[in-house]
Amino acid sequence: MDTIKPLDKLRVRRGKALLGGGEKRISEQHAKGKLTARERIDLLVDADSFEEFDLFVRHQCQNFGMEKYVYDGDGVVTGSATINGRVVYIFSQDFTVFGGSLSKTYAEKICKIMDMALKNGCPLIGINDSGGARIQEGIDALAGYAEIFWRNVMSSGVIPQISAILGPCAGGAVYSPAITDFVVMERHNSYMFVTGPKVLKTVLNEDVTTEELGGAKIHASKSGVAHFLADSEEETMLLIKKLLSYLPSNNMEDPPVCPSPDPVTRACTELNDIIPENPNKPYDILDVIHPIVDDGEFLQVMRNFAQNIVVGFGRLNGHTVGMVANQPRFLAGVLDIDASVKAARFVRFCDAFNIPLVVLEDVPGFLPGTNQEHNGIIRNGAKLLYAFAEATVPKITVILRKAYGGAYCVMNSRHMRADLVYAWPTAEIAVMGAPGAVEVIFRKEAKASENPKQVLKDREAEYREEFANPYRAAERGFVDDIIEPALTRFRLVRALEMLANKKDSIPPRKHGNMPL
Repeated sequence: MDTIKPLDKLRVRRGKALLGGGEKRISEQHAKGKLTARERIDLLVDADSFEEFDLFVRHQCQNFGMEKYVYDGDGVVTGSATINGRVVYIFSQDFTVFGGSLSKTYAEKICKIMDMALKNGCPLIGINDSGGARIQEGIDALAGYAEIFWRNVMSSGVIPQISAILGPCAGGAVYSPAITDFVVMERHNSYMFVTGPKVLKTVLNEDVTTEELGGAKIHASKSGVAHFLADSEEETMLLIKKLLSYLPSNNMEDPPVCPSPDPVTRACTELNDIIPENPNKPYDILDVIHPIVDDGEFLQVMRNFAQNIVVGFGRLNGHTVGMVANQPRFLAGVLDIDASVKAARFVRFCDAFNIPLVVLEDVPGFLPGTNQEHNGIIRNGAKLLYAFAEATVPKITVILRKAYGGAYCVMNSRHMRADLVYAWPTAEIAVMGAPGAVEVIFRKEAKASENPKQVLKDREAEYREEFANPYRAAERGFVDDIIEPALTRFRLVRALEMLANKKDSIPPRKHGNMPL
């Protein structure tokens, strides 16, 4: 009997391992409009750059007949590659093997590359498509999840962590993506929830579809779990590449510089007329952001959630900046619970990874009402205040129009240690808007008058002239300069150059106690 040569055996076993659950399962995956684990990696990384680890790892479970069903790789593909020449570490869950369910050895494979990513200071990308824990393994599977969660926490603020959701992600599996910095969900096939529709029906008699409970649209617009929503798996990978282009590989590096032909001195003349004469009339803050940043390119984060505030990445003279801007088109740009939490998390990410912050402010205050108060606007609004106060990266604020009350303080004011505060001539910096202020200050005078409305109208004009402008704040040094809107791009670039070597610190401590 001829023995199989070692090299031939390797080739046969490798070839079989690369097929995951086999041709039939791959066809089923494709029929659902989904790519395989390795096809996804190939889409994401530079050609021929992927180095796979642990291809021949197999599960060790002997219970419930599992010893009869063994696959090389055990349902997850792990390794390193480059994206635009930069090293990253990747795991990609393989739904063709046991539905992508997590076993002890599967978790160990993921933990190994998480450890390597942290030691080598490289981004970690997780591609999720899994039915959850492998029930046959019981506590071993749960222990595997917990080991992954611990590493997510240890890596937080040290290396960028990005999660792609391209299929089911349920139960304990959702918490690893939730800890990572950014979650990208594919619109058609992905979903996330802690408890599924069948259990809800049994326990709570609640009828809900998978999509209604935890679909991509829900998490992008209502829960805020998803930072990006993609229309296809191809678009998901393009989004991850784009996002990485703005980020450093770790917290000890600066973001990559991407030189642009866009002149630093380019005047944004359209900004001189963008603020409406009527202070209650909205405009689109994106029409301010796009002219300012290099080549008009701006990667908006969480665009469908808390739309009264805009956050995202742009570049100024080739350097990455994190933009935080009130959006007058939605709820007049007020700060509410969701907007505060959205912006706070983004500010903390930028601070962790050495990304300067540019704040464009037009905020009439915090959203009033029992719903906001009862659900913790005080505690949640304080998160944004805390994030700006704690951040030590360069911080620049430009007040475009309204900067009222406590919201003025929270939106990276001079008193929160903003490095520079600029104001447009249209800025209104006051405790509150003119109508509300005169109602309080001149209420008695108006009541005693024969024409209360005229008194209030006259006093409102007087208040606007005296307080609803940037000059009072500039006289006290709370605003560094009042600038022509058209020169905003140039002034921001020059300010960031001046602040490039900024060194700041916070008091020594284990960690602060953020109002979570």
